[in-house]
Amino acid sequence: MASDSGSGGYLTSGEYDRDMTYIPDRITRDGRRPEHGPVEGELWPAEPGRYRLVAAKACPWATRSIIVRQLLGLEDVISLGLCGPTHDERSWTFDLDPGGRDPVLGIERLQQAYLARFPDYQRGITVPAVVDVASGGVVTNDFPWITHDLFFEWRDHHRPDAPDLWPDDVREEMEEVMERVFTDVNNGVYQCGFAGAQDAYEEAYDRLWAAMDWLEERLTDRRYLMGESITEADVRLFTTLARFDAVYHGHFKCNRNKLTEMPALWGYARDLFQTPAFGDNTDFDQIKAHYYVVQDDINPSQVVPQGPDDEVWLTPHGRERL
Repeated sequence: MASDSGSGGYLTSGEYDRDMTYIPDRITRDGRRPEHGPVEGELWPAEPGRYRLVAAKACPWATRSIIVRQLLGLEDVISLGLCGPTHDERSWTFDLDPGGRDPVLGIERLQQAYLARFPDYQRGITVPAVVDVASGGVVTNDFPWITHDLFFEWRDHHRPDAPDLWPDDVREEMEEVMERVFTDVNNGVYQCGFAGAQDAYEEAYDRLWAAMDWLEERLTDRRYLMGESITEADVRLFTTLARFDAVYHGHFKCNRNKLTEMPALWGYARDLFQTPAFGDNTDFDQIKAHYYVVQDDINPSQVVPQGPDDEVWLTPHGRERL
């Protein structure tokens, strides 16, 4: 089954349960043991030109990797293939490319890269995925480690003024912030949208809005989540905020209020949107097409809403004062 960064199912309680099992291989400097995290799969060497990042601007989890790649200046080091916003149950497809075929990998479906490495692959065909160009086989689709390793393991190839996305002095706190953002916000909106029972929905809804209020307070007196500089935590939160009013508010029933009605969070989201790598990798038409067309169990008509107005993202945010 094709999906963004994981398939999901329902627990007996009606709670949406995201499948977080991914290909555990990692790409590291010289194929070494990585600085951080587990080694449960194979290690691949970080070699410029060897890999292609396959992502989709429709998908929040995949857009993280696109943003980080650009922030770090890795555009000429790791090529980028983009899937279209809609797909069937089999796989994301390259219908944005001429002839519906990725110009580097020569494939029509991302599924082909998965099967090239694992002929009996049974899990979701997810983005982002890093593909070994020479063999045409997928290396990893483990999205949290993809962006982590782009920072730590590809440092030799970063642009000179690349931001420090994982600052040592706040790393422990940042890990805690990202854990809550993932559990209650990034995945929380999905737990609302795909809840199979009223109680499960209401519990997810309450956790989401408790976290949103916590973020609103946190961002009232600091420009970014960890202070004065953009970090990985901001990348992870932004891709959910960018989709909030356009998709999650109505489609996923996260409708206590809109993002535009939360002064600090709305200013923060616009601040990031107007920063290179964030807004230029946010495509609202693709985002809406993906959720409203592909998720026809939630939206059987597959009618895609025209609003909201994208131009509001370009209005002054006033966050420079922080």
